[in-house]
Amino acid sequence: MGADAAHPDPERVQQLLDRQDILDCLNRYCRGVDRLDEQLLRSAYHPDAIDNHGIHCGTVDEFIEWAFAGHRRSQYGHQHYIMNHSCELAGDVAHTETYMMMVGRNISGTPVTLHGGRYVDRFERRDGRWAIAYRASLVEWTGGVSEPDLPPVVRVQPGAISRDQSDISYERPLVFDGAAR
Repeated sequence: MGADAAHPDPERVQQLLDRQDILDCLNRYCRGVDRLDEQLLRSAYHPDAIDNHGIHCGTVDEFIEWAFAGHRRSQYGHQHYIMNHSCELAGDVAHTETYMMMVGRNISGTPVTLHGGRYVDRFERRDGRWAIAYRASLVEWTGGVSEPDLPPVVRVQPGAISRDQSDISYERPLVFDGAAR
C-alpha cells in the first residue's frame, strides 16, 4: 500500500522533521551569536564540535570566546542572516550548505560592514538531537556602508534592544506596554 494524504510515508515525514530540526538549529546559532547568548549558541553544537571560521578554528568553547570578544570589541550590534539552504540526509549524519550574511554596526571605522558567504556543516544526530559536529564558515565577500541620509531609527520602546537576555525577544509573554507610548 503506497503513501497517500491519509497515510503519509513515515520515512518522508521523518526526513521533513529532521530537516526542520536542522534548520531550527541554524536559527538558534544566528540568534545565539547575535544576542551574545552563550547557552543558546552552545545548543547549536555538539560538545566536541569544531568550528572553523578561517581566521579562527577551534572547539566550541574557543569559538564562543573568540566570537563574543570580537563582536563586543568591534560592534554595537550585529545580525546574522541565513538564506539558501541545502541538506543531504544520510541516517544520523547530514551535510548542509547555508548561505549567510552578517551585518555589523561598527564602533569605529566603516559605520556598517557586510559579510557574505556560506556555512558548510556536518550535522550529527546524537541521542535524538541534531547539532553541528563540524562547521566551515566561508566568507566570500565583504563590503562597507556609510551612514544613511535618513532620520534616526525610532525604538519600539526604550531598552527593547539589547545584546543579552534583557532584549524584548526574550519576554514571555510578550505584551504591549501602554506606558511606553
